[in-house]
Amino acid sequence: MMAVTAISLPEFVILRRVMKPQLLAVFIGVVASGIVAVGYLFNVLVS
Repeated sequence: MMAVTAISLPEFVILRRVMKPQLLAVFIGVVASGIVAVGYLFNVLVS
């Protein structure tokens, strides 16, 4: 659910206009790694 909100093509198109490519790449990396980390955390808590 978080991935749909945080990482979407329309959002990247909008952010590309206001952010430098390097900053956008860092943003994508931080958001993606955060989503993965939260997923692993939920799996550990549920198991």
